[in-house]
Amino acid sequence: MVDPISPLLYKSVKNQELSPETEKVLYVSGVKVLYGSQTGTAKGFAKELAGGISAQGIQCEVIDMKEYDPEDRLAEECTSKMVCVFLVATYTDGQPTESTEWFCKWLEEASTDFRYGKTFLKGMRYAVFGLGNSVYVGHYNTVSKNIDKWLWMLSAARIMTRGEGDCNVVKSRHGSVQADFHAWKTKFLNRLQALAKGEKKACSGKCKSGSCKNKKKHKEEAEDSQSHTEKNNSERMEGDEEDSQRVKLSKQNGVRKSESEEERREMITPALRDALTKQGYKLIGSHSGVKLCRWTKSMLRGRGGCYKHTFYGIESHRCMETTPSLACANKCVFCVPGVRPERFEEGLTVKHCALSLVGEPIMYPEINSFLRLLHQQNISSFLVTNAQFPEEIRSLVPVTQLYVSVDASTKDSLKKIDRPLFKDFWQRFLDSLRALGEKQQRTVYRLTLVKAWNVDELKAYADLISLGQPDFIEVKGVTYCGESSASSLTMANVPWHEEVVYFVQQLANLLPDYEIACEHEHSNCLLLAHHKFKVDGKWWTWIDYERFQELIQEYEESGGTKSFSAMDYMSKTPSWAIFGAGERGFDPLDTRFQRKNKTKDISGC
Repeated sequence: MVDPISPLLYKSVKNQELSPETEKVLYVSGVKVLYGSQTGTAKGFAKELAGGISAQGIQCEVIDMKEYDPEDRLAEECTSKMVCVFLVATYTDGQPTESTEWFCKWLEEASTDFRYGKTFLKGMRYAVFGLGNSVYVGHYNTVSKNIDKWLWMLSAARIMTRGEGDCNVVKSRHGSVQADFHAWKTKFLNRLQALAKGEKKACSGKCKSGSCKNKKKHKEEAEDSQSHTEKNNSERMEGDEEDSQRVKLSKQNGVRKSESEEERREMITPALRDALTKQGYKLIGSHSGVKLCRWTKSMLRGRGGCYKHTFYGIESHRCMETTPSLACANKCVFCVPGVRPERFEEGLTVKHCALSLVGEPIMYPEINSFLRLLHQQNISSFLVTNAQFPEEIRSLVPVTQLYVSVDASTKDSLKKIDRPLFKDFWQRFLDSLRALGEKQQRTVYRLTLVKAWNVDELKAYADLISLGQPDFIEVKGVTYCGESSASSLTMANVPWHEEVVYFVQQLANLLPDYEIACEHEHSNCLLLAHHKFKVDGKWWTWIDYERFQELIQEYEESGGTKSFSAMDYMSKTPSWAIFGAGERGFDPLDTRFQRKNKTKDISGC
């Protein structure tokens, strides 16, 4: 029997630069044994298995699943030639152990999230062994079953049938959970040895003189003993193309439709649907959502508008905040007493549409058509993008104001804060900023200031601003919305307004073409504006909405040949909105209202 090829031997052979006929090929670079344990049994099994793997001359790493971030590391297993083994216990009521909880939550959502696609883990090889107790009939080994199912749904390849260890000695196949594991371990080590030699399936051992005569059979994929899996495998083979259902963005205006409409996954996962519904979102179909902003209610009552009213003249009570795509490329009530009658009447006619909220609006397949529909109804458009789709920014029709979220200034900090899905996220980010700089209409950088995270990156921010040359730069202190398992933010990360002012002043010193123009103290937000919007010593940051509608109509009627710039529809900023004014961004026509002994409303933008 030929000894398995170890990684060290492979490296030495490679260094000798052997001919293609004699060069050895590495089929297995190593094994990762990941365990999720509550009482320590799975951990003990992991160490025992690692010993058997190492004895074969194959490198092995034992990992506690609470230390393994699937979002960052799981996709790497597709090309690493590693084999991943999952030893997982099922805890109370069929739930994963505490150490396995995040892995299971992420994997479940990814398996049904259209952004990842059916082939996200294509190339990954794995095996699963579960620890459970068949006394609990409804929950027996559910965690191992689910992990096996979710990995398979993302096109990872199981190298052998899932194993089950039963703590119920009466029904255990081998008399105990330990004996069940030992039997599975023997099969796994034989399978691993075959993989290391390049065989698709382990030899049965019945071939005479150690010579395998049934090579064709041994090259077939390992069959799962479950009949439903065989059916699913055949279904996948029919439609398993390299790009599968991963979102493809067209050059025209958005996401390319899949070849089979029936197979398209919903853009809202069940978990996301539940979370957004609890937060007060109204969901439309499988992709869109709307939410009543608290500033809409505030301005209806005559208690002031949001910072967009201060900076650009948006009437908050006539602003519709929505998103046509709750999906995103990076892992975010209605009874109003005391309404002013005249503003209620005005509010019935929508005048502005903020395409923001959660998700990534530019991913919507018909985003350009949607924008045209808004403009046809004399509704201004304010679109926010997370800077991951540069070509879609370039192909976007004119909008009243185009925002790009700049949540960090370096590659490492952007990955930490935005947790992007694309591996080339930084190049996409930079290309998106360049694409923004090519636009003729109003453009804005949105900087969210997170204390102790990105306040020390002034020079890097200045470099990004010079790349896209936006008309305006909004700098807003991050809003704390309570504890969340998906975020480690605390109140310690929320800067005071004076800290935001200081930061913006320091940033302005690095930007000779920009100056602080406006302030909205209530929202902890300031506006830097390009000097071209300061005419004869007066700021013109507001928007002439009627003029914009005239210009966009001329643009459409000319087939896009009659273009226009941001300077063509600017309007003078009122004195109360200017930085340094006593009102600090609060419209004197409204009445400031201080809520006493009430829970703070943090909904909306």
